[in-house]
Amino acid sequence: MPWRRGADHIAECESSVMETGPPSTGGPDVVLGLQRLSFAYQGLLEIPYDTILQQHDTLEVLDLSYNLLDENPALLGGLDNLSTLILDCNNYNAHVKFPYMPSLTTLWINKNKISNLPIIVEEICCKFPNIKILSMMDNEAAPSYFNGGSLTQYIDYRQYVISQIPSLEVLDDTEVQKKEREMARKTYRMQRIREGSKRRKELRR
Repeated sequence: MPWRRGADHIAECESSVMETGPPSTGGPDVVLGLQRLSFAYQGLLEIPYDTILQQHDTLEVLDLSYNLLDENPALLGGLDNLSTLILDCNNYNAHVKFPYMPSLTTLWINKNKISNLPIIVEEICCKFPNIKILSMMDNEAAPSYFNGGSLTQYIDYRQYVISQIPSLEVLDDTEVQKKEREMARKTYRMQRIREGSKRRKELRR
């Protein structure tokens, strides 16, 4: 079943590699020109902006997984070329505030403390307008095999996210199929129509 295929995907964040670039002429301890940077498994309470922002011209992949982070990653908006952000296994909740990052196409935020799906989806949709790959597995807001959710809950979750983020090509470990996208659009269009009708009736009372 596709909704049970995520174990390998979540396990992928177990392996993190820092890619090095050419040494800076500014000093022996500074390496500039990195495209990939990993701070996984560092027990971080704060994002190490001093190091990260030195790579603002080249950094494409940033891995902050397996830490203790819950601060809003506001300064990451200075990374004009960042395409992949990995925040797996931290303490982020649905109220996290991201910077506007049109360059970002991939966000992994598995195994956090996200419980409110509409709030986090609205934030992602607004701040990452070109996102194509999103993974939120093993959060309360993303019911699945991993956290005791039923297949029906999983399907409802996928339909909601897909309906709200039209640019999405992969959700969790499963590609978004054309038929699935059409069904999600139809389901939530009808729901909006029903909700609008209900509000109009309430206003007439």
